[in-house]
Amino acid sequence: MTTRRLPAEWEPQDAILLGWPHPDTDWKDSLEQIVPVFVEIARAITRFQSVIIPAPDTRVVENQLRQAGAVMDRVLLYPLKTDDTWARDFGPLTVQTESSLRLLDFSFNGWGNKFPAARDNQVTHRLAEAGCFGNTPSERIDMVLEGGSLESDGRGTLLTTARCLLEENRNPDLTRETITETLLALLGAQRLLWLEHGHLEGDDTDAHIDTLVRMAPDNTLVFVRCDNPTDSHFDDLRAMEEELRKLRTLAGEPYRLLPLPWPSACYSEEGRRLPATYANYLILNDAVLVPTYRQPANDREALAVVQQAHPERQVIGIDCRPLIEQHGSLHCLTMQLPQGVLT
Repeated sequence: MTTRRLPAEWEPQDAILLGWPHPDTDWKDSLEQIVPVFVEIARAITRFQSVIIPAPDTRVVENQLRQAGAVMDRVLLYPLKTDDTWARDFGPLTVQTESSLRLLDFSFNGWGNKFPAARDNQVTHRLAEAGCFGNTPSERIDMVLEGGSLESDGRGTLLTTARCLLEENRNPDLTRETITETLLALLGAQRLLWLEHGHLEGDDTDAHIDTLVRMAPDNTLVFVRCDNPTDSHFDDLRAMEEELRKLRTLAGEPYRLLPLPWPSACYSEEGRRLPATYANYLILNDAVLVPTYRQPANDREALAVVQQAHPERQVIGIDCRPLIEQHGSLHCLTMQLPQGVLT
């Protein structure tokens, strides 16, 4: 039987896949405000590694990045039209096998048929056809799964939430046991840890783990903590923290827990609560890009906590307040491709 392993995000990478906003995405009414955020994310990525960008008009994107001072030798543009920009969930999961890497192209159905996703569901396949991934083979998986719903420590443990993976419009015919068995086999893990608690108001993903808890080196879990008893999240996130305290590593030891600050509540113009979270950060080869929300004290504390989790990396804040208007943040927009995928 072929041995597989899902690398941790902090392992060496070749590139980051980044979707791009255009007039046929949900950003159509706010392109003037949102494009500079994407440009800043892409520019920051190219300081450390390559960025792969599917976009309908690559010439426009190229000009935007060039003017912003991105390292253009590290920008790989592909003329593809997408439904939206959330590459974490329509991009591939890359597993390491005994002899090579393999891209797992799971089905994406717009977070349980909430939004159109037919074009996004084809992005990995079309990038592979265009030669984006070199000789790395891709494997289509007949199962709905989003990258934001799983965390991996690269050593046999996966972490997820029951609220997402058991949501009725993703894989209605699969039980918790079948999902566990399938993912352990496909991703080569020894165990899948399920959290029963944790959510963010305004989140379309049904509690993706990357909005709540992140795995980090040295058996560390970085998690969101709500310290306001009057906030509607307080009881559920406190229950989630208790779950985390009871988790044990494969060696039987408790995890090191690092709590992130709780952002002050952010609202849309219509008065809807927006899912601001500092857990939605992106790990690069020598840096971590951390979302900030124009809350100086909370932003500084979040950067410091992430620095604790990744002391060898440069921690860089990215203003993501405009992003949460569409109910996602920095990590949701991006998907890492491990070292060796592009060769």
